[in-house]
Amino acid sequence: MGADPVAAVSGDRPVGVAIVDDHPVVVEGVRAWLATEPRLTVLATGDDPDEVLREAPDADVVLLDLRLHGRMALDKLAELSAAGRRVVVYSEHTDPQTMLAALDAGAAAFLAKHEGREHCVETVLAAASDRPYVPPALAGAMVGDPRPDRPMLSDKEREALLLWFQSMSKASVARRMQISEHTVKQYVDRARIKYTRAGRPAATKAALLARAIEDGLVRPEEIGIYRSQATHDRPTP
Repeated sequence: MGADPVAAVSGDRPVGVAIVDDHPVVVEGVRAWLATEPRLTVLATGDDPDEVLREAPDADVVLLDLRLHGRMALDKLAELSAAGRRVVVYSEHTDPQTMLAALDAGAAAFLAKHEGREHCVETVLAAASDRPYVPPALAGAMVGDPRPDRPMLSDKEREALLLWFQSMSKASVARRMQISEHTVKQYVDRARIKYTRAGRPAATKAALLARAIEDGLVRPEEIGIYRSQATHDRPTP
């Protein structure tokens, strides 16, 4: 795996990106977008995830087309995520079910192919720092979908989740709430347990954020408010 992504984002070295897409014009377009950001560097491209990662084993972020050679690549996404890869799904399939399935499979983020350079760059940088980012398509798909199986979170659980989504570490959340880091972890774990009991598990930070937005517990515009402060904190799981 790559070196410390926080060091990369802070300027010590560029974030290494591997692009997996079976459309050369898309690859070249994304490569051109990422080339405008000095904090990013494209290490390898191709239409086969295994071959691309053999060429760039230290890539910090994998930008993965969800549909490769005519079939959905959710199984490969899950495999890469289980291996510890930070995967940003980049797809034209933007229905809420597909987005959430990708996040449930372990994607760090979901980016629609029609979204522009700014969102592409910001999503990749955020993924490298284990920081959530909500592009417009994801926000639009998730907002205001009332569900009968929506779990009830306490005010403290919601506050801890929101600050965790906004910041980069549970330690920074603990400082802002003036509680212990252990208590923050308890609040986050409790929220995960409630979603699991509701039949809607959220194992990753991105999936939990999607559930919270989906249920109206968190608004997309609330994410990123403390970004300038959060970049000084190292991420913790």
